[in-house]
Amino acid sequence: QVQLVESGGGLVQAGGSLRLSCASSTSGRTFSSYAIGWFRQAPGKERDFVAAISWGSRTTSYADSVKGRFTVSRDDAKNTVYLQMNSLKPEDTAVYYCAAGSFSGTASAYSSWGQGTQVTVSS
Repeated sequence: QVQLVESGGGLVQAGGSLRLSCASSTSGRTFSSYAIGWFRQAPGKERDFVAAISWGSRTTSYADSVKGRFTVSRDDAKNTVYLQMNSLKPEDTAVYYCAAGSFSGTASAYSSWGQGTQVTVSS
């Protein structure tokens, strides 16, 4: 199991930017061996895939709705994965979760989840 903590959420106007962080207290070697995914869940909706990064940063994947606006990266020396979100839209409003597991766009591939951080984009 990997313990994950998200941070960086908040209230931002449409067109603005936020950078989310997903930090782990797990040892560096263990954390770096996991793929990290970002998912989001808006009120009354299912949890949707946003982005993922493989171990070693070899591969990234994005949902069509965020391509060109969001960038996922990782710094394994800091046990942290980042989600840079630019050109935010009101429809990006959701609770954002990071998760550790196998590289995939499917939530079931991830075994450890953070508690989530709220992102609210005002129009």
